[in-house]
Amino acid sequence: MTNQILVPALGESITEATVSKWLKSVGEPVDSDEPLVELETDKVNIEVPSPHSGTLHSIKAKAGDTVEVGALLGVVEEKKSNLSKTIKKKEIEEEQEKYTSPKIEKKKIVGKKSRKLSTKKQETLKLSDFAEEEKEKEKPLVLKTLVEPENNNIHEISEQKYIPPKTRKNLSPAVRKIIEENKIDISTLEGTGKDGRIAKGDLLNLMGNIPQPSKRRSTHGPEERVKMTRLRLTIAKRLKEAQDSAAMLTTFNEVDMQNIIQMKQDYKEDFQKKYSIKLGFMSFFAKACVVALKNFPAVNAEIEGNHIIYKNYYNISIAIGTDRGLVVPVLKKADELSFADIERNIFLLSEKAREGKITINDLQGGTFTISNGGIYGSMLSTPILNPPQTGILGMHNIVERPVVIKGNIVIRPIMYLALSYDHRIIDGKEAVSFLKTVKECLQEPRRLFLDL
Repeated sequence: MTNQILVPALGESITEATVSKWLKSVGEPVDSDEPLVELETDKVNIEVPSPHSGTLHSIKAKAGDTVEVGALLGVVEEKKSNLSKTIKKKEIEEEQEKYTSPKIEKKKIVGKKSRKLSTKKQETLKLSDFAEEEKEKEKPLVLKTLVEPENNNIHEISEQKYIPPKTRKNLSPAVRKIIEENKIDISTLEGTGKDGRIAKGDLLNLMGNIPQPSKRRSTHGPEERVKMTRLRLTIAKRLKEAQDSAAMLTTFNEVDMQNIIQMKQDYKEDFQKKYSIKLGFMSFFAKACVVALKNFPAVNAEIEGNHIIYKNYYNISIAIGTDRGLVVPVLKKADELSFADIERNIFLLSEKAREGKITINDLQGGTFTISNGGIYGSMLSTPILNPPQTGILGMHNIVERPVVIKGNIVIRPIMYLALSYDHRIIDGKEAVSFLKTVKECLQEPRRLFLDL
């Protein structure tokens, strides 16, 4: 009995995936619920298990193929019982006994009949020989003799691109080695040795004047072509859709981070001792955004057809960069979490993302996004919306700048903030007021504890 392996449901808004790799080959035994194939989506990697124990009978979708939800990936043939195997084996043995030669050999054959039997055996051998000969004819021709140059000098062949024939024979082994390793063209080089021979010093001087190729170019050549991953393709598609579908604008402001930095310094040891997690900036920003979202619900909404859906829950998506690309796991119910809970959940989500263990559930349900380009040194940017969300806050690096406070010029740690928003449902006044509220909460973090 055979069982089909189908593409499972992949989560909201995900309709297709790419076959990353098969974990089993055709003919290999598999156990029930054992992972058979790995699928790559724009968000996560999913392992599809075997529905039954048995053998992988066939593969219908190869690595690199794009498959939709419900598509056929392969077929697993169920393991048959031992009884059926025994019966089948016995039937085969009985059938073989009917046609095998031992029954003939048991008969006493004398005289001419024996000679005839011998003749038949010879004829059989001749036919088998003929069959083997035919098989040999069907084999592809293989060139067994390697045609080598007359001088049989492999080094000379490899050096021909770089060494002119006139000077090739006059080079010392050390000079040859330097030319081979560094791929130096000596066709225009004048040697300083005896009779114009090229010396080691001539090459070293030449190499000092010639820029050396980069390590990447030496490894991969002048150009390299790499197929885009499913994650990268989907990121590109979604970002382009966001630009095409939303009336996107960006407003900016700056925030004095002095009080938050001071609070971190004053309480970081006590905080870590009590909660076993470091106090970071993201918890302050998440809390500040929740306060602003409650005051300006349009920033926490989305457009669906001719309707606006206002979300009365606050799930903050946190953009995290990984080796595979950007993933945006969701901090669920951020308004109900403490500073410690926010920092702990962000840490766990970051670890899962970098280890490739992020799940579909971790990526669903976000209502607003925070992106921190500052950790990479970004001073200012215009973040792109994460559809269907209508707002995204961009954090940047903290730089000490001179500012005027009460008529005095002082040096303060300043961060630029950027809010990109969908102008279709968020007016400029709401956007600017939202960002101003975030700024006020950050500059006076005590407001966050007093829910002001």
